[in-house]
Amino acid sequence: METMFTPITAALGGVLIGLAATLLLATEGRIAGISGILSGLFSKDSERLGPLPWQALFVGGMVAGGILLALFFPQFVTTEVDLSAGWLVAAGLLVGVGTRVGNGCTSGHGVCGLSRFSARSLVATLSFMAAGFLTVFITRTLGLGVFG
Repeated sequence: METMFTPITAALGGVLIGLAATLLLATEGRIAGISGILSGLFSKDSERLGPLPWQALFVGGMVAGGILLALFFPQFVTTEVDLSAGWLVAAGLLVGVGTRVGNGCTSGHGVCGLSRFSARSLVATLSFMAAGFLTVFITRTLGLGVFG
């Protein structure tokens, strides 16, 4: 499988994520944990920023960014998926359960928590990174996974 990793685009993406997280913390006093932001959209007591909750603006910005990237730089967007809908649903459910059990996701713990020197976020980040490394090892090296 070919990757399109380049250090410049990776660094630029990291800077943009850091700026967005900093801006959200500075303006709303909130951590940029995507799972918490997304669940906040469906909460009955979500805070309001004008006519829309701030969570809708944040998620809308991420969706709009993806759409703009696909329109102007389609070579950076991969749409080929070699898994069935069942595997994708199962994977999505496992990620959802993991974010609930871990009280947050990679953006909340890995980006925002580590930058605040949170011990809990360090343990969470090490845990999901280790699980990811192990999954890739099993599926790619040993050939025991659904990825071939």
